[in-house]
Amino acid sequence: MYEFKIEAADKTELYRQLIEAADALTAGEPDAIANMANLAALIWESLPDLNWAGFYRNVEGELVLGPFQGRAACIRIPFGKGVCGTAAATREPQLVEDVHAFPGHIACDSASASELVVPIEHDARLIAVLDLDSPRVARFDAVDRDFCIRLAQRIAPRLAGVETAPPQR
Repeated sequence: MYEFKIEAADKTELYRQLIEAADALTAGEPDAIANMANLAALIWESLPDLNWAGFYRNVEGELVLGPFQGRAACIRIPFGKGVCGTAAATREPQLVEDVHAFPGHIACDSASASELVVPIEHDARLIAVLDLDSPRVARFDAVDRDFCIRLAQRIAPRLAGVETAPPQR
């Protein structure tokens, strides 16, 4: 059983603990879907003011819904469409303070007001995007973006199936 108690007085420490927990949770597990599922749960439990946390996987040049926490979501998103598709097409993080002002926003959950999407790449290949939604406008800032980039870099090999050491339990 895994039990992570992530409690921090400031956002930087919260993310430091989250990345440490994500590292421990996925260490030695080669299955990308299992790792995404546990990471979505960890993020959902750790970050405040979210209404969706999860992954869209790159499947033959289209984003396909992966493991997540939150309400039912859009299943397929073309590259270049919406916040997730824009992040996938540009391979750049997308920090959107007000999704209703984002041209072409795809409203999978009408309660979402802001969004942060970070591409996850390994060996120049897009594996997935990490998608975080909040019902609060301007929930995400540069600190969230920068630490989610660090998280994506840390977990990318584990989502690409590269780290295949046997699980240590």
